[in-house]
Amino acid sequence: MNRHQPIDSKLSLDAMASIGDPCCMTATSRHLYIERRDATRNMARFYALSIEPTLFGDICLTRRWGRIGTRGQMRTMSFSHEDEALAQFARIQRQKASRGYRERLT
Repeated sequence: MNRHQPIDSKLSLDAMASIGDPCCMTATSRHLYIERRDATRNMARFYALSIEPTLFGDICLTRRWGRIGTRGQMRTMSFSHEDEALAQFARIQRQKASRGYRERLT
């Protein structure tokens, strides 16, 4: 190894990736946790959404829902573009808000 240079060659694993490299994952991650409670109907439900990049460069929208205090169910959807996942995220958020889901008050 050349001790006078910060890297050995252009092929070195130590070389910095170019900033404009399209293969790099986006750093955007979004999370939402909402609940719907109605004591008269014995209802205590949660719904969670998250958008995160996968190791393969896709964008993953994960949905979790169920009764508060349980593990619930989960569904994952993959998208090739982040804006598609954000559009689906917003659509689901609007739908759940219209059904009475609200952010948890602490």
